[in-house]
Amino acid sequence: MEYRAALPSSLFLSVRARLAAVLAGLMASACTAVFFQPHRVQVLTPDKLGLAYQEVSFKTRDGLKLIGWFLPAQGPALGTVLQLHGNAENISTHFTSLAWMPARGFNVFTFDYRGYGGSEGKPTLEGVQRDVDAAVQTLRSRGDIDKDRIVMYGQSLGGALAAYYVAHTPRRGDIRALVIESTFSGYRDIAREKLASFWLTWPLQVPLAWTIEDDYSPVDAIGRVSPIPVLIIHGDQDRTVPVEHGRRLYEAAKSPKEFWLVPGGGHIAAMGRPEFRERFVAYLGSVLSPQPRKTGPP
Repeated sequence: MEYRAALPSSLFLSVRARLAAVLAGLMASACTAVFFQPHRVQVLTPDKLGLAYQEVSFKTRDGLKLIGWFLPAQGPALGTVLQLHGNAENISTHFTSLAWMPARGFNVFTFDYRGYGGSEGKPTLEGVQRDVDAAVQTLRSRGDIDKDRIVMYGQSLGGALAAYYVAHTPRRGDIRALVIESTFSGYRDIAREKLASFWLTWPLQVPLAWTIEDDYSPVDAIGRVSPIPVLIIHGDQDRTVPVEHGRRLYEAAKSPKEFWLVPGGGHIAAMGRPEFRERFVAYLGSVLSPQPRKTGPP
């Protein structure tokens, strides 16, 4: 406040107008690129944690090479979890949230979207949907997994990507359950909230948010996921994506669905707690249990 009073009012308004114009230009030109913050540097690999893994390279239908890691289950596999990570960094920092799962009998397949880590290209919402599709096809082409026991687990942005993909893909029959953690309900919703949290952009939160592409928002898609089971996990102290987003997604989803509130939990915090790991293993056991065969017309 003292700094603002020390400036001539006309100068302050001019600076604010210029900064707002720059922000508006960046938002309009970058559009959904604001949601992608890829890093190329590899921070950690599974072997550093004593885990076996295979690096997997595969191609998207538009010809980009993507890089993923397959962490095999220790012992007979109970199923396979396909991880879609958040918007920043790359798999070398995100895989750790599920690195405990091979010891509990689950394969984990994680991969980097285009532009992340060692994957080629630049990320866009449309392009990353192609990446998810290529990952599903790659996983199903493996001879060492049960193709009928795949669960998709999306975290933060990855949850938004996963919800849209499962709702719209013709391969939806390949996914036995959709799990999303700390996921925002819509791209415009979260952009507007972030703009409103900064005094300079607060007056422009609505017009700037409307520059964000919203066609891929999970709240509009998640109702189409049924009858595939949906599990929504959210911390009640998440400051990155407030818990209201998780509740909104739960309301929009159709049965079968579950909502797990993580008391005192921040962003993507559930699997750091032993009680939620145990609960998740039990949940996977229920959704991956053999389905009864139909003996006649429905």
